[in-house]
Parts: sequence; C-alpha cells; structure tokens
Amino acid sequence: MRFFFTKDDRILKRSEFLRLSRSNNVCHSRHFLVSISLGSQDRTRLGITVTKKVGNAVVRNRIKRLCREFFRFNKHNITGHWDINIIAKKQAAGLSTKDVFSSLKHIFDRIPNGSH
Repeated sequence: MRFFFTKDDRILKRSEFLRLSRSNNVCHSRHFLVSISLGSQDRTRLGITVTKKVGNAVVRNRIKRLCREFFRFNKHNITGHWDINIIAKKQAAGLSTKDVFSSLKHIFDRIPNGSH
C-alpha cells in the first residue's frame, strides 16, 4: 500500500473552500469541525484550516502536519470521492499526536457510509 499525499490530493482554491463551507454535511468533535462534500474530482481531497485563534505558527503548523499525516494513512478507508475540509478548533492546540488521530478517526469513521 502506498501512502502518498500529493498536490492533487489537496484542496487549494479559495472558491473550493467556500463551497465546502456552505456544505450542509458537517461532522464535528470537541477539537475539529469537518465539512464534507461530494468531490468534483476522481479522488478524495483534503483541505485544512487552522486560524490564528488556535495558536502561534508552530502550533498551527503542527496541527496541519498531523491532519495531513492522518489523512495520508487513512484515505484508502474512505469510499467514494469526497472533498473534506478539516477546521481545527481552539481546543486542538494542546493535543498529543495520539489524541489528534483519535479525534479525527472518530469523525472519519462516519464519512464512508454517507451518514454525516
């Protein structure tokens, strides 16, 4: 199994993030909010939003890195083609790697079967 995270796996355009923000399909946990929409491409893509409210640049980059890593190892479990935007809440700043993965797994487990 190959665990790549290429540029094609990312949501890059502001218009795509705005489309996702208007999506009615939202899953959330105590630490993350995830907007989900049927993908416009032939693959599941990921966008990550971490605002300055969450912490300084070091904290924000760590959260983004952990989200990408979780997605990279778990995207093969997602059926269908989705556009997913992970939005970190303020509470995500102090989480350990294990806690981030656990919180995201709880959300991602609801994606494949379509129950948002």
